[in-house]
Amino acid sequence: MGSDSKPAVPQASPDRHQARADERDRKADLRALAADERDRELLRDSATARLQARLETMPVIEQAKGILMGQEGCGPEEAFDLLRRASQRSNVPIRELAVLIVARSTGTGAGPTAVTIPLTTHDP
Repeated sequence: MGSDSKPAVPQASPDRHQARADERDRKADLRALAADERDRELLRDSATARLQARLETMPVIEQAKGILMGQEGCGPEEAFDLLRRASQRSNVPIRELAVLIVARSTGTGAGPTAVTIPLTTHDP
């Protein structure tokens, strides 16, 4: 007589389940590594941009410091401190103040319509 048993459905072996899980984990790890690399690239790019901006502004700030040192008879640290304090008082970035000082000193701009920023060694 016939058997009431159904044909066996192939079952995935535990090894096969583990291999699939391992593959999913490996892909997730690769995605995480790719995301980490993108984050590192963004940080590198932003750090590079900050360094580039500093390199571009340093010459004019150094020139302004030299002008202040000559006018005020002070050293480089005090000249930078004058720039820093004037920047804070006027809420104008140091670089912009430096450009103004250099322009006035060389006669290349900053006429009567320019903002006057007091740069003195004496605070009020």
